[in-house]
This record gives sequence, C-alpha cells and structure tokens, in this order.
Amino acid sequence: MISAAPAFGLNLPDYPWEAMAPYVAKASEHQGGVVNLSIGTPVDPTPQLIREALTGAADAHGYPTVHGTEALREAVSNWFANRRGVPGIDPRDIMPTVGSKELVAWLPFLLGLSAGDVVVRPTVAYPTYDIGAMLAGATAIAADSLDELDSATRARVRLIWINSPGNPTGSVRDVESLRQIVAQAREIGAVVASDECYAELGWGEWDAQRGGEAVPSVLDPRVTGGSMDGLLCVYSLSKQSNLAGYRAAFVAGDSSIVANLVNSRKHAGMIVPYPVQEAMRAALGDAGHVLAQKDLYRGRRERLLPALQNFGLELHESKAGLYLWSTAGEATWDTVQRFADLGIVVGPGVFYGDAGNGFIRVALTGTDERIDAAVERLNAAR
Repeated sequence: MISAAPAFGLNLPDYPWEAMAPYVAKASEHQGGVVNLSIGTPVDPTPQLIREALTGAADAHGYPTVHGTEALREAVSNWFANRRGVPGIDPRDIMPTVGSKELVAWLPFLLGLSAGDVVVRPTVAYPTYDIGAMLAGATAIAADSLDELDSATRARVRLIWINSPGNPTGSVRDVESLRQIVAQAREIGAVVASDECYAELGWGEWDAQRGGEAVPSVLDPRVTGGSMDGLLCVYSLSKQSNLAGYRAAFVAGDSSIVANLVNSRKHAGMIVPYPVQEAMRAALGDAGHVLAQKDLYRGRRERLLPALQNFGLELHESKAGLYLWSTAGEATWDTVQRFADLGIVVGPGVFYGDAGNGFIRVALTGTDERIDAAVERLNAAR
C-alpha cells in the first residue's frame, strides 16, 4: 500500500487580488488603454538623492545589522521630532524592517501570540492584519473600539492594530481618539500597534501644507502621557518617497518590545540591506521631495474626485492617504464592472472586510496622463 503524500504548507486564504483578473482583462480592451487605479503602487520616479545614497553604499561586503545603523536610527528619531511632533525618541527604540507589510504579518507571532489570543483590527482594513493573526494561531476580530467587544473577548485581546490614516478608507484618528484607545489597551495589558504609512498625505483639515493639522501619531506626547509603554508605531517610506521597490520601513516605540523584536529577528535573519538603510537615512533627512510628491497627489486628487462624483459615486472618509473610498449604492462588483467597461481598474471594497461591501477604492497612483484619461472617460460617461 502506498500512503498518501503528507500535505505541507500554510492553510491561508487565496490571495484576493487574483479575483480581479477578468476585470483587468476587460479594462485592457479599451482603445485608449487601461487606467489601473486599483493598487497603491507609486508610479513617479524615486528621488535622485535617494538613488545616489543607495548606489553610494553599494560596496556592502559585510553583513548589515538587524537593529540598523546608528545613523539611520538617529535619522528616524529626528524625523519623528521634525515631521510627526514626537521629540526625544531614543534611537535604541527604533528598528528598520523589510517594508511594513512583513512586520504587519509577523508581529503577532513575534509578540508570542497564540491560540486563544485576540488581535483587534479596524472594521474595514488591509487584509494582512488578519493574515498576521492566522500565522500566529490567534483570532482576528474586526472592531474600531474596544467598546464593541464583550468582556470575555476583551480579556483575550493582546494586540490592537490602528491604521491612521486608514487603508482603504482614508479615515484619520484625532488625538482624543488615539488617547482613548491607548488608555483602554493599557487597562487590559494589550499592545497598540499603529500603522501610519500615509501620515504625510493628509487632505482638507489634515493637510498641514494648506493650513490644516498634521496627522497625529500614536507616539505623540498628547496621546502617550509621556510613556511609550505598550505602543508601537509602524511607518513605511514607500508612499512618501516612492520607495516601494526598496522595501524600506521601520518600527519605533516601547523599549522592551523593540529590544525583543531585534533579538528575535537576529535569530531569523530578518535584516534590511545596508544600501537600503542608507537610502532611508537620506530620504528621512529631506522633506522637500516628500512635499513635492504630495503636491502631485493633491493635483491628481483634485481632478479625479469631482469626476467620480459626476459618475454617481459618493465619497466617504478619504481624509488622508492615496485612495478615494467611494460607493455608488450598489454591489461592489457591479461598480467594478462599470469601471472596467470604461477601461478603468479599481479596488473592490469587499477585499477589506464585510463592511467594505458596496464600496470601491480608487487610487491616486496613476501618472498625470492616466489620471486625466480616467477623468475624461468618467465625465463622458455620466
């Protein structure tokens, strides 16, 4: 008798974006070419000073450190003080990561979560928060406040994910909202991890360059009460600096947690290459390219938003970030199909949880020419 071969591999759900294939194919048939506004992949050039820093560090013959160079960690600390209103972070409490997605996926496991533990994530959220809980054997629960949980569930919460500005909704938590969730987490001994990679891209009341308030961080002294205990801030340079291909991000916060993450990642060899660390250092020291890129996105947003409204969509949240979270008052896939018929690919809201049904996510990450093509098609179709 021949025994069946053992099954290997993680029992994870299929990658959701595979379901977009027929809609991409349909949109690609448009005579004017496809306009893909479904994924937040930067399309503009990586700034020259960052590329020069990368190539200048190309003679990286030795192993880089997991904790990151002292120069990089000092640059991150200075960036927090200058750009996020968070002074005085000890460089020892900072660590670079291989993009932010890998940290989101592995943080529950690296924190030691297991079966019976609960990870809370936003009601409408990036699916990797759920995947991270699954990898650790924990349970992910969608909630925007601990008040939504019963006492038995709340007692099992070990990790709370905040995403502000949010993907896909573009929602922003103000200081009071952050302060409240931090206080509740500390009451039950849970860690709060705040994914803040869109923080430089605030609009309207959150557009600091147009008289608005800067998007607050979970590490803001107004939130923390002077203590970073139990708090982590995760940030990526993919959006602000067009560094998605570099996998350049970092985490900062609670001293003991960061030290434990550094130790665990040393054992696992989870290391950001030295040339990328140097590129990050250069990027964080230059605000000019960040503001110039934001101006590009602001212009694209100002052209695309009214075209979506003219096409019959209603905007929700979308106060910051690279996406316009919209609904036409119909099933998500019906709206996705109508856009595909115009040669435009958008993100289905159902990819971000049950509460996303009926919505689409429209990214600002198209070239000016492609954004203008989308605007022309939407206005002509209304």
